[in-house]
Amino acid sequence: MKKVVLLGDSIREIGYGPVVPALLGEDYEVWQPPENCRFALYTLRMTFDYRPFMEGADVIHWNNGLWDVCQLWEDGPFTSLENYCDTMVRIARILKGYGKTVIFATTTPPDSEMPGHDPARLAAYNKAVTERLQAEGIVINDLFSTINADIPAYICPDHIHLSEQGIKVAAKQVAECIRKYA
Repeated sequence: MKKVVLLGDSIREIGYGPVVPALLGEDYEVWQPPENCRFALYTLRMTFDYRPFMEGADVIHWNNGLWDVCQLWEDGPFTSLENYCDTMVRIARILKGYGKTVIFATTTPPDSEMPGHDPARLAAYNKAVTERLQAEGIVINDLFSTINADIPAYICPDHIHLSEQGIKVAAKQVAECIRKYA
């Protein structure tokens, strides 16, 4: 049986996370935290508490970013690009110590009505973090491009979370990516 860990913000928690275990089937044991992993720094902190559940994983699939890139005031996003990338590399190095393969899913785009989420900033964060993570040997699952292909169909009326169709598409892609590396 393959051991899989799913970490991430609400795109995982109320999005693809509940669907992926059934798509993977009986040959996979899937663990994921019961809470939203929020900001990258929150995930970094929780890697200590989650350690007993993650050690020995065949695959750890993780996403962070929507909380970090959000800018609600004119003084910049909640997490600077430099701090975000540095934190994500720290997370990646820790996760590599827990699992055989670590996969990072790029941050999904909200629709244009979501306050605080600039598409250009999100693209810059995704580009910078994927370059840094690939240099660390992390596999990249490009959920951004998949969801960005049809935002009206894949994002729900709250402007940021996945719609039912978006959940199906993202979960299928996550499960396929996990199977490829498990």
